[in-house]
Amino acid sequence: MADNNDLLGRATEEISGMAKQGMEHPSTKPVLIGAGVGAVAGALLPFVSLPLGLIAGAGIALYQRIK
Repeated sequence: MADNNDLLGRATEEISGMAKQGMEHPSTKPVLIGAGVGAVAGALLPFVSLPLGLIAGAGIALYQRIK
């Protein structure tokens, strides 16, 4: 359980840093690229919507940055 709290804390810190620093933050570009890839996948796959793909892609990219 402590690992989940640590992961949540790192995610919160990373998102806060991206919000404050914008494109200057090292995680912003990879997360935006992940969101774009997810959105394209969401548009192409019949069972996934565009917004769901976008959110999933951004979430996966963020997770890859903080793990």
